[in-house]
Amino acid sequence: MEPVRNPKLADSIAEHLEQLILEGALRPGERLASEREMAEKFEISRPCLREALDILQQRGLIETTKSGTHVARFMAPLTEPLAALLQSSEQALIDYLEYRNLIEGEAARLAALRATEFEIEAIQKCMDRMKAAHKLDDPTAEAEADADLHMLIYEASHNIVLLHIMRAFSDMLRRGVFYNRHHLYSHQGFRDQLLTQHLAIGEAIVNRQPDEAAEAATGHMRATAETLKQMREEDVRVARVLRRMGRSELLARRGD
Repeated sequence: MEPVRNPKLADSIAEHLEQLILEGALRPGERLASEREMAEKFEISRPCLREALDILQQRGLIETTKSGTHVARFMAPLTEPLAALLQSSEQALIDYLEYRNLIEGEAARLAALRATEFEIEAIQKCMDRMKAAHKLDDPTAEAEADADLHMLIYEASHNIVLLHIMRAFSDMLRRGVFYNRHHLYSHQGFRDQLLTQHLAIGEAIVNRQPDEAAEAATGHMRATAETLKQMREEDVRVARVLRRMGRSELLARRGD
């Protein structure tokens, strides 16, 4: 006989998991616990859990592979083509930084007002990780902590639209779609400034100072934009010099 199932219970579990995905508690790409573990946690039968997971899979929110069940990267159909378009545009970096300048201050302000104690603790731990990474010669770990801190701030803003949009941009940023973060952190003198700026944002949020958090975040984006502009101008000058140095290869030699 077929096991007796409770469709209403399966729907409730599906709605609960969907809410966790919507709020960002379950993130795209993350692997869910095994069916046995989830069924025990929700105190339901495994057939009922499978029914709930089937509902989410039909909605495109989860996907099952040989490695397990994962939260779907549901923004990928939009972000993958967009990333390709942005990489081919000189204007994309300018527009991206302009957009970040518009929303970073508000995100930090909302985080200072809305962050839970758990989120405050996570932001503090990220700052501690950033300070430890700052002592290393290789800036890779610090650059990752940089991206993580901004994402924690978006989460603490408790604005789900902002969270999912900026999570998509963050994925592109980590892949170097807009600029090379390692190159930015290697820019002479700017690494110390970045640490100071990030700590100012984080500490204002931890101390529940919304105006100070907004001002620090906006100032950070202005400084980053200015430094990237300088780096781009330097790259143009270096490329021009290299072209001049190689001009001799294009000229006829005397006597020929």
